[in-house]
Amino acid sequence: MSVAKRAHVYPQVNLEAADLVDVAVAVAPAGITVADALALVRKRNTGLLAAGAAYVLRDDLVRGASLGLGGLRAAEIARSLPAVEPGAGEATVRRLLVAGAPFVAVRSPKGPGGAVSGRLAGPGLADASAAGRVNQGLPVDVRELLTTIGRIAEEHDGRAFLVGGLVRDLWRGTPIVRRDLDIVIEGDGVAVARRLARTVGGSVVEHRRFLTASIATSAFGRIDVTTSRSERYESPGALPRVMPAGIGEDLRRRDFTVNAMAIELSSGAFDLIDPLGGRLDLARRRLCALHPLSYVEDPTRIFRAARYAARLGLAHDPSTARAQTLALRLAPYPALSGRRIAAELVRVLDEAQAGHILAGLGRSGAFRLLDPGYRFTAANGRRLGELPRALAWARGRALEVDAVGLAALAIAGGQPSAVAAAALARLGFSGGPLAILERALATGGALASRLARATAHSARARQLRACAPVELAWLWLTGARDLREALDWFVGLDPRVVSLNGDDVVALGVPRGPAVAHVLAEVRDARLDGTLASRAMEEEHVRQWLARGG
Repeated sequence: MSVAKRAHVYPQVNLEAADLVDVAVAVAPAGITVADALALVRKRNTGLLAAGAAYVLRDDLVRGASLGLGGLRAAEIARSLPAVEPGAGEATVRRLLVAGAPFVAVRSPKGPGGAVSGRLAGPGLADASAAGRVNQGLPVDVRELLTTIGRIAEEHDGRAFLVGGLVRDLWRGTPIVRRDLDIVIEGDGVAVARRLARTVGGSVVEHRRFLTASIATSAFGRIDVTTSRSERYESPGALPRVMPAGIGEDLRRRDFTVNAMAIELSSGAFDLIDPLGGRLDLARRRLCALHPLSYVEDPTRIFRAARYAARLGLAHDPSTARAQTLALRLAPYPALSGRRIAAELVRVLDEAQAGHILAGLGRSGAFRLLDPGYRFTAANGRRLGELPRALAWARGRALEVDAVGLAALAIAGGQPSAVAAAALARLGFSGGPLAILERALATGGALASRLARATAHSARARQLRACAPVELAWLWLTGARDLREALDWFVGLDPRVVSLNGDDVVALGVPRGPAVAHVLAEVRDARLDGTLASRAMEEEHVRQWLARGG
């Protein structure tokens, strides 16, 4: 047994990056495929591949192979890893890992010299206190609720975490309005949800397939409780298979680093967990996907990315932009439900900058997810930019317009008929609603021309009377000022413009049947054109109609 001597000066150990390397790097030609690269890293038992100047993670190669992308060039799923010189200090390497880098590459004059893994950052996930932000940003009753959730989770031998947009916005320091809570439980999330529902007086709905439950409460809105889990995507665009896992894996399955933060609730300390560098990306106003195949696994993340970028003022980092380009190049996605895309359109339409977001999605090529033949045009861009105004116009005139239906028209308008039909069907439209949208696309231009040539109010009204509300909104969206004024006039008409009704004209001698509708239509047209101005004049018109023999 040796004992340190008092006052003895011991040499200081200063570790450098070269001393910290714990991951070997396999070197391969730049054009190597995912399948061949995976075989190589497995054979050499390495965690990284250097394909030309690009670094590819073994985990990403496994992910690509499981998605059926073995023939893809491995360099297309490369990561931008930080790299340091061999003499860089331990503190520098540790700082890069804590900021979210999965590895830090160590340069070598002879090529890749290895890498340092995240093990250097330590096993603990919590790396900051969020207590001050929680106390300042959340009302007392919500803070007490979070403490209660943490206690209930502990009583069920689990741990509770606050996740989602609320954590992100607390760290941004933006004002927090009352919103739904997203809770993750390491343990039995459904059991915790049941107990929580009894405690707060809410009703619970369980979703066993996804290990989740939703609690509806009057005091706190909706509380979503999820068992912490990992996800496995078995084909591009398909819903994932979920498996219970720890909070670290749960955060790594999410969409973007800014949404992959959590606040621990069970200890009461409100520690922040940020293993992927979400705080740094918020500070740098970056939107970063968690891995290069994120959009391939779930292409609807492209729509979420556009929403977050606009709402939070974030921009794609270069690797995320490349990931989106790759995902759109690999379209179509047979396993991707069009209804999931329609649901994303609903969420976009709820955004303050909906028109800007939709036009940006179009320019990015996102609507190729509806049909590979889709080509975005300037006209599509103008219509999508104006779409929120068209929806506001319809709402202001009490027209019941399906917002997704009108958005579908703005997206599909001007496309080849086969592409437009495929896009509408892909979004889940069928039967009568689909027929109305197809009619709007096929006849809208001709109808606008006829309305422009019509000189009498009655002629315009006859043209518009057969239109469904979404067709009227489509005409407004695509029309110039004169057409919009005509639509304003039509939808503002008093439905009681005719004083007489069916019983009245029958009492005047008109036989029941089609003749009643015919004579009332004549009276209505005459009223609109101003040739009849009173009930007495309407009755006289009916008598003359009878005298002429109908």
